[in-house]
Amino acid sequence: MLQCLSSSSCVRLVQTHRSTWYFLFLVLGYFLYLIFGAVVFSSVELPYEDLLRQELRAVKKQFLQENPCLSEDRLEKFLEKALEASNYGVSVLSNASANWNWDFTSALFFASTVLSTTGYGHTVPLSDGGKAFCIIYSVMGIPFTLLFLTAVVQRIMVFSTHRPVMYVHTQWGLSKSSVAVVHAALLATVAVTCFFFVPAIIFSALEGNWNFLESFYFCFISLSTIGLGDYVPGEGSNQRFRELYKVGITVYLLLGLVVMLVVLETFCELQQLKQLRKMFYLRKQKPQDRLAILEHDQLSFTTTVVATPSYEDKTRHFLGVPVLTSPGGDDPMIQ
Repeated sequence: MLQCLSSSSCVRLVQTHRSTWYFLFLVLGYFLYLIFGAVVFSSVELPYEDLLRQELRAVKKQFLQENPCLSEDRLEKFLEKALEASNYGVSVLSNASANWNWDFTSALFFASTVLSTTGYGHTVPLSDGGKAFCIIYSVMGIPFTLLFLTAVVQRIMVFSTHRPVMYVHTQWGLSKSSVAVVHAALLATVAVTCFFFVPAIIFSALEGNWNFLESFYFCFISLSTIGLGDYVPGEGSNQRFRELYKVGITVYLLLGLVVMLVVLETFCELQQLKQLRKMFYLRKQKPQDRLAILEHDQLSFTTTVVATPSYEDKTRHFLGVPVLTSPGGDDPMIQ
């Protein structure tokens, strides 16, 4: 008997706090996914890192052997200075000295990566004034960019999602949820084709040392605003029309970001995903519960009013006047 009561109480507890349990499972699943990614990246990339370290040590040792007049300390200082400059986007290589990082087109490209929070990291401010301005520019510019993107996406959604889904639903009589799912899949396919596959082919042709996978990797890393910075177009020494190329990449990043937001918003409006999100949200107080509370308060007030003696009863009790009643209750004289 006690076991049955305890089991029923546990079931009732789980059902009452169902969204909380779903949320805890969501947090656990997220951290497990995070750990899974760390394990995979570590197991895949660690051997390549070790191999690269061994190659660098071998090259350094061979260079010191071929140049005995150069000490290891002087070489270390030179490499440290060169790597520090490379972190600021300045290379000591002779074939890279022709490209400037802060001409107008490069600065425009940098501003777009800052406002879109992509941040490749290949070019950073060198001066204290530039760093201070970058902070102020980002504090004001990132919310401005979010407002701009929200307004643009809201207007595009009317023509790209709402009207096509409603047209097919009304003209063909199909289920609105089914039409929305098919439309979202088609929209995602068009977006991936036009802003991932086609640009990857173009980048692999324009960037001499990029293959298709590296170009597709750059497109995905950029439009998802991850921005690792290991692949940045237009940085080659023999890049033709570099200024125009940088402007075109800036336009591509902004348009691609808008398209990605439209696709994500289209998927977020699907009824299936809305129901999935509600599983992890806190439940709001239902209108029925509020109505029950109001009815309970009204009932309590009515009971109090009924239980309170009337003025006439108080007066009769004070004057001592007897109340006349007939046995049948229908005497006209008494009434």
